[in-house]
Amino acid sequence: MKRLSLFSVAIFALVLGLASCKNEGADAAVASPAITATPDASTPAPAKAAPAVPAGPSTTMTFAEPTFDFGEIMDGDKVEHIFTFTNSGKEPLIISNAKGSCGCTVPEWPKDPIKPGEAGEIKVVYNSKNKGKVGGKPETKTVTITANTNPPETRVFIKGTVNKEEAPADAGK
Repeated sequence: MKRLSLFSVAIFALVLGLASCKNEGADAAVASPAITATPDASTPAPAKAAPAVPAGPSTTMTFAEPTFDFGEIMDGDKVEHIFTFTNSGKEPLIISNAKGSCGCTVPEWPKDPIKPGEAGEIKVVYNSKNKGKVGGKPETKTVTITANTNPPETRVFIKGTVNKEEAPADAGK
């Protein structure tokens, strides 16, 4: 019976995670806490903690373009953009994490410290599969960057309109 319960909880968590990317509302909406199964599956464990901010002195990062507008694309297209930033502080910049607001938004960030005055890049790939609507649907996705900055989280945005072709009239026949 315990195996069935653990399996049920795991399936529920998987479905909940997949459904969260289909949220039709704004991405800045309040996120529900994640629940993970404990060995007895009767008590949910608390959600994972936020990524740790690197220890040591803080610095600042300045983005050349904190919001990228990709214009209009078709459902299923992938958009790639590189956000350029500068360590505008006096200490090395250490990025500990970068996370997209949805599984369809995937960032890649530099793992090595960025020296004061130097530039760095964060590559973001947005996959619009199943995001479009006939006539266009506005989409805005957020990438949250955790670093030794004050405040420790910085956000950049990728936005645009995702269109979808109208289904042929005889598609259901």
